[in-house]
Amino acid sequence: MQNRLIRIKSLIKKEFLAIFKDPKNRALIIFPPIIQLFVFAHAITLEVRNIDVSVLDYSNTEYSRELISRFYNSKWFRKIQFRSTMKELKSDIDLKNSQLGIIIQNDFAKKINEKTPSEILIITDGRQTNSASIISGYANQIVGLYNSELEKKLNIKKTKINVITRNWFNPNIEYKWFLTVSMIVMLSLVLSLLLSALSIARERELGTFEQLMVSPLNNDEILLAKTVPPLIVAFISSIVITLIVCYLFKVPFSGSILLYLISTIVALLSIVGVGLFISSLAFTQQQAILGVFAFQMPAVLLSGFVSPVEDMPVFFQYLSSLNPLRYYMLIIKGIYFKNMDFVTVFKNLIPLLIIAFITLFIARWSFNKKLN
Repeated sequence: MQNRLIRIKSLIKKEFLAIFKDPKNRALIIFPPIIQLFVFAHAITLEVRNIDVSVLDYSNTEYSRELISRFYNSKWFRKIQFRSTMKELKSDIDLKNSQLGIIIQNDFAKKINEKTPSEILIITDGRQTNSASIISGYANQIVGLYNSELEKKLNIKKTKINVITRNWFNPNIEYKWFLTVSMIVMLSLVLSLLLSALSIARERELGTFEQLMVSPLNNDEILLAKTVPPLIVAFISSIVITLIVCYLFKVPFSGSILLYLISTIVALLSIVGVGLFISSLAFTQQQAILGVFAFQMPAVLLSGFVSPVEDMPVFFQYLSSLNPLRYYMLIIKGIYFKNMDFVTVFKNLIPLLIIAFITLFIARWSFNKKLN
């Protein structure tokens, strides 16, 4: 029994030495959790702030301006943009320049003076279901307080301002729609990142990396061969997941299938580039997996999946611009829910192409350096 305990103790000691002997392992174990804690604390929030509002005020009277000022002075809202046409307001919400639209009819003041019920229309972006519900609640609260103040000011028992809420792109605020479409992005990230990150590290660990060095293939051909398989596997997987979301979960697909496929390929290429970059730095599969973990969690948090990017501190908003998941999430939801047009899709594909080029270039440079 004593000998067994000694053997177990020796094996445990050996495992600890194996984990902490390599400086890269030590760095990956210590720093990523600390960094992710910092990101978690600032990027995740269930409170929606910094809301941009687009207003279509057909009334343009003292009452309507007073109501709008309540939004302007609220701690939740950041910027009020006045629009003259419904087309401009729709464009703001489509492009996520505004999270809330307010439409006040031209008879708003007249009905208040006549002491009859009046209406305002609130429009939210249903693509972010949790935020849409919270923003709608904020708007109803502000209108309710303003309604109470009008009753005292006009010395009447009841002045009713009815709030009519419209949730664009997800009318019934079905959380399943938001979650399942977001999972297309999440699962594609996991698969493409893991497969590409393990590819070169696996060769080193199995001892076949030297065989690549003496093979007839040049460095670029080897890197291309490492890029294509994870890209194809992840692409097929994302298509299968999309079909399941459409036909099993019955989430309606509104956009162009061709744009969707092209965007998926470009996004996956940028993620594969990140994976190959991680793999080129790792000497073992364990290091590669730790590198994937270090990248994956912050990428998910900064993508807008948990909390809208607009609610994050300014530093993290800028940091998220380096995250391929942010653009992939925006494109997928845009095409899926509202038939995003080619120009808007292309604007979001440009950062993905830049990220893919930079990560693949760095992976190539690192790969060539180690082969030589």
